[in-house]
Amino acid sequence: MNNVATEYLKAIGMAGDGPHDIARVALMLASLDHPKLPLEPSLTHLEEIAAEMDAQAPVLRRVGDGAQLLTAVLADRFGYDGDRANYDDPKNADLIEVMERRRGLPVALGILYMHAARAGGMKAEGLNTQGHFLVRITYRHDDVTIDPFNGGAVLSAENMPTALRDAGLAEPVSDTDVLLRLQNNPKMRAMQQGDTVRGLELTRRMALIAPRRADLWFDMARLNEALGALGAARQAYETCLELVRTGDVLHNEAALLLAALKRRLN
Repeated sequence: MNNVATEYLKAIGMAGDGPHDIARVALMLASLDHPKLPLEPSLTHLEEIAAEMDAQAPVLRRVGDGAQLLTAVLADRFGYDGDRANYDDPKNADLIEVMERRRGLPVALGILYMHAARAGGMKAEGLNTQGHFLVRITYRHDDVTIDPFNGGAVLSAENMPTALRDAGLAEPVSDTDVLLRLQNNPKMRAMQQGDTVRGLELTRRMALIAPRRADLWFDMARLNEALGALGAARQAYETCLELVRTGDVLHNEAALLLAALKRRLN
C-alpha cells in the first residue's frame, strides 16, 4: 500500500494545486501510517457521502439549502463533529481515524465537507483563516462560510466568534494548501515533542504533494542535518535553491547553510 499511496501522491504533486479529489488524497496520506489497513471501507464511505449529496442535489435552490444539506448528511446522518475532548489527539488529523471515530480537527472535517459539497454540485474552498479552519461553499453565484468543526454551521457577522470575524474577508486557498495544513498539524506537534524523525517523515509527505514549495525542502534539509543525514540534507538544500529566487531571504539562508554543510562534508 505504501508504494501505491506514494506514487499516487507524487502524481498529485505533479498535477499542481488542484482542485483534487481532496478526500481521497487525504486518505492516501493517512494510509502511509496504516500500511496493512485496506482502504476499501474508507473509500466506500466517501462514496456513500457523495451518493447522499448527489441524490439531494436536484432540490437545491440556493446556497443556504446546500449548507443545510451538508449538515443533514455529515453531522446528522453520519455523526461528524469536532473533537473537543481530545483536540490535540494525532488521530484527529488522520482521515482514516477521523472517519472511523467521526471526530476530528477543523481541517480534517473540512476536507469531508469539501468532498460532500462538490459531490452535491457546489463549489467548495478552504479559507486562509488562522487557528480555525473554515470552508466557503458557493452555489449559483452566492456563497456562505461554514464551520465544519461545529456541524457545518453557517457563520455570519452576528454568530461568528470574535477571533474569526475577518473570515468573510479571508482569501480561498488551493486544495494543496488545505492538505498541507492537515499535515502540518501533526508535524508541529511532533516537533514540539522533539520527535525529529516523525517531523521529517511528515515533511517528506508534504513535499510529495507540493514538490515546488521551497520552504518544505528547506525544512527537510534542516531536519536531515539535525539527524546527521548530511547527504540528504545537501540534496534538499540544493533543491530548495533551485526553487527560490536569488536574493530571496530563504535563498540567502539556504545558500549560507549549504556552504557551511559542504565545509563539514569536505
